[in-house]
Amino acid sequence: MLQLPHQSLQVAAVPAQRTAAREDQDGPWHTEAVCRRDEAGLFFAPSKEPTAARLSREDAAKRVCARCPVMVECREHALLQPEPYGVWGGLTAAERRVVLARRRRREMELKKSASAA
Repeated sequence: MLQLPHQSLQVAAVPAQRTAAREDQDGPWHTEAVCRRDEAGLFFAPSKEPTAARLSREDAAKRVCARCPVMVECREHALLQPEPYGVWGGLTAAERRVVLARRRRREMELKKSASAA
């Protein structure tokens, strides 16, 4: 059981993380991820989690992401995979779907303008 201030949440098993396809000279980006240290349970929802608890847990996870040195790499990994669950790079699965939809629309607009020119 994970204890957050003024509440307690039951945390489900964390799905295994897939390794990123790209690595830099210093090794895989995820070795530097703050969530690997001790807070991974914040990033994935327990089954049948009440809405208020989910929002609180996601907010706590996003605070961890905000101080992570590899947040951008994590976010891009989750968008490129695409990761269907959890908070990755400071975005929930629903927020990532919005980002992906915007990217697709922008790509289509760019293709249309390129073909019109």
